[in-house]
Amino acid sequence: MNRPVLEVADIARQAGPAYIERHRSQLAWPHLKALQAIQNCRTAALGGHLDACSECGYQAISYNSCRNRHCPKCQTTAREQWLAARSAELLPVPYYHVVFTLPSALSALVLQNKRLLYNLLFHASAETLLAVAADPRHLGAQIGFLSVLHSWGQRLDHHPHVHCVVPGGGVSPEGSVWKHPPRRGFFLPVRVLSRVFRGKFVVGLKRLFRRRQLQFHGALRSWSEAKLFRRFLRSLFESDWVVYAKKPFGGPEHVLQYLARYTHRVAISNHRLLSFADGQVTFRWKDYAHGRKQRKMTLTTDEFLRRFLLHVLPRGFMRIRHFGFLANRQRGEHIAQCRLLLLSQNSLHTPAPAPAQPVVVRRLCPLCAGVMEVRERLTAQQITFRSWGGQSFVDTS
Repeated sequence: MNRPVLEVADIARQAGPAYIERHRSQLAWPHLKALQAIQNCRTAALGGHLDACSECGYQAISYNSCRNRHCPKCQTTAREQWLAARSAELLPVPYYHVVFTLPSALSALVLQNKRLLYNLLFHASAETLLAVAADPRHLGAQIGFLSVLHSWGQRLDHHPHVHCVVPGGGVSPEGSVWKHPPRRGFFLPVRVLSRVFRGKFVVGLKRLFRRRQLQFHGALRSWSEAKLFRRFLRSLFESDWVVYAKKPFGGPEHVLQYLARYTHRVAISNHRLLSFADGQVTFRWKDYAHGRKQRKMTLTTDEFLRRFLLHVLPRGFMRIRHFGFLANRQRGEHIAQCRLLLLSQNSLHTPAPAPAQPVVVRRLCPLCAGVMEVRERLTAQQITFRSWGGQSFVDTS
């Protein structure tokens, strides 16, 4: 893919300092850290390294990346290494994609309680899948899956949802049989998932309210009164919650490619940005409500940065999680058991995929296409000093 002509970093460098000055009282430390990291990513401020071509001896200094998980430029290597680790865990069965979405009425409350309510979203959706799958009327088995949190919509608005990628089937209660979905192309009933998910999330909200763990600020301050909060909770039952289940997308040969679309993503990629001028940012977005039609949106720079920062996660918050027999504890043993069950039922048509090798990113010499090798690590001060002497620079973005 070609290098984008415009990056979030360009907007952050030009408009970020003034935005912080105007809105500092509304910004938490993770917001400031993310903006600063994106501004400095692959610049001399983070230091770098001296590279030399193994063939012709050409030398250049390249800058370090910020490695912040909200930076659009720093996700590729992390994603590939994560996918390589997952390749050894794939099962030779069809995989399903289920999406749990919170209603817009909850958005303001979630933004004031990100850590608590994103955690609740993970657990309510996971408990829903596990409970419905364990029901003999549907599958009657223990399943495993991974969940990925996304908090954004295509227009950068707040749209919290989790993508769950689920192997088709599960282990019977006694642990002796692999149970396949009852009908081809069908995993679990969406209407049942929706109602169970809504019930579990609301129960979780009640529990957090009783424990006085929820925060209410601004327009939500009145919700701290029990009567008004109960009225709000009742309103959540006036409509069905959105749970979307896609058709199965094949076995292990397709899963990693599919997962790459959802893991290690940020609110907007650099390739969607179109222009930044006169205090406005224009970007592309897909209108899923009208056949995925490509549209353009223009926002003021302040509004663009405000929406981008809506999706900065709390410090240390895990946005990719595993549940059921794929939970971190004893995952390897559970996967081995699943493979044995599938093998005993003559369902194992392909060998277990071999673990992929860690991704090694090689830079090529611009003069002779030889491999550029790191010769020396440099601090920001060393890079500045060498720049005075006419040393060439290469940005590795």
